[in-house]
Amino acid sequence: MIAVALFTIFLTLIALRTPITMAIGLAAVCALAIGGFSGELWIVPMKLLESSSNTSLLAIPFFVLVGNLMNAVGITERIFNLANALVGHFRAGLAQVNVLASVLLAGGTGVAVADIAGLGAVEIKAMRERGYTASFSSAITVVSAIVAPFIPPSVPLVVYAFLSNQSVARMFLAGIVPGLMIATSLMIFNRILATRVEFPQQPRASGREIWKHTLSGTIALVAPAIIMGGILTGVTTASEAGVLASGYVILLGVVFRTLNWAALTKALTDTVLMTSMIMMIIGFAASMGWFMAIEQIPQSMARALPDLINSRLVFFLAVMVFVLLLGCFIDGVTIKLLLVPILLPLVDAYAIDRVHFGIVMEMSLILGIATPPLGIGLFIAARISGAPIEGIVRSTLPYFIPLLIVLSMLLTIPQTALWLPNLVLGPG
Repeated sequence: MIAVALFTIFLTLIALRTPITMAIGLAAVCALAIGGFSGELWIVPMKLLESSSNTSLLAIPFFVLVGNLMNAVGITERIFNLANALVGHFRAGLAQVNVLASVLLAGGTGVAVADIAGLGAVEIKAMRERGYTASFSSAITVVSAIVAPFIPPSVPLVVYAFLSNQSVARMFLAGIVPGLMIATSLMIFNRILATRVEFPQQPRASGREIWKHTLSGTIALVAPAIIMGGILTGVTTASEAGVLASGYVILLGVVFRTLNWAALTKALTDTVLMTSMIMMIIGFAASMGWFMAIEQIPQSMARALPDLINSRLVFFLAVMVFVLLLGCFIDGVTIKLLLVPILLPLVDAYAIDRVHFGIVMEMSLILGIATPPLGIGLFIAARISGAPIEGIVRSTLPYFIPLLIVLSMLLTIPQTALWLPNLVLGPG
C-alpha cells in the first residue's frame, strides 16, 4: 500500500505540473513519512549527494558539454552540409538529409532534445527555405532525433548502465545497430512518402562540393570517435574520453574561429543546467530506491509476477507498453530511475538479457518525445518553426509505422542489440 501511495503522490504532482525534480523529491519524502521513516528523512539529502558523486555518472556532464560545444562552434552546420552533399539530391532529399545528419550528430550530443534544439534549428530553416512546410519540417526533425540516444556516446545509456550494473562500452555498442535500424526505417519511409507527395528537389552536389563538405564534416566527427575509441581500447575511462572530446571541440572552435566567450558561456551554462537536473533526479530517485528496497517491493514483485505471467514475451511486451505510455508524460531518465531497480529482479527471473532489455526500454521511452499530448520534442520543434502543434502532430503520426516496426524487431530479436557487443567484447 505504501508503494501505491508513493506512485500516486508522484503522478498527482506530475498532473499538477510540478517540476519533475520537485515531484520526485516530494514523493520520496512523503513515502518515507507515510512508511514510518520520518526520523530518517536525512536519507534524501544523503542519497542526493551520494548519487551525484558516483564515479559511474561523471561522464554525463562531459558528454552533455561535447554536444553543447558542437552547437556553439557551428559544427552542427558542417554536419548538415555534409549530409546535404551526400543525399540532398534524393527524392524528399532534405528529409533524408535530416535523418542522416541526426545519425552523424548523435555521436556528439547523445541526447534527443539537444539534437532537436541544436541541429533542428539548422534543418528546419533549410527545409523551409526550399519549400517544405513548417509542420513536415518539424515532424521529421523530431522523429529523426529518436536516433540520438542509440548512437554513442549516449547519456540515457550511461544512466541505464549505472542502474543495471552493465559496462558503458557494452551498452554503447548495443545501441549502434538499433540506431542504424531506426535511421534506415525512416529513410525508407521518406522514400515511400515521396511517391505520394511532391517534395521540392535540389541538384546533385558536385564532386568538389562533396569533397569540401566531407573534409569539414569528418574533422567534426573526430570528437565522438575519440570517445568510442578511448572507451573500447581501455586507454581512457568514459569520463576522461568526454574531457578529451570537449577539449578537441574547443580546439576546433579556435581553429575555425567560431568560438567566442558568449558561445562558450552559453555552452557551459546549458551543460550545468542539464547536468544539475539529471543529477537531482538521480539523487531523489535513489532515496525512493532505498525506501523500496527496505520495503522489499522489487523482491515481492519478482516472486509474485512469474506465477501470474508465465511467458517471457508477454512480460516483456506488457512492460514495454507500460513504459511507452509513461514516456508520453514523464521524462525518460526519471522513468528509468523509478522502474529499472524494480524491474531488474523480474528481468533476471524471466532470463532476459539486461543489455537487450535496456535497449528495448530506451526505444519505448524515446518515442515519448514525439508522442502527444506532452511529447517535449513536439513543443521544442514548434517553438523553433512557429508551426502549430496540431499540424506537427498530424505530420508526425505516420512515422510511428516504421518506428513501431523497429521496436517490434528489437523486442523479438535479441541479437539486434547483442550481436555487436558480443562480437567486440565477447558474451556478457
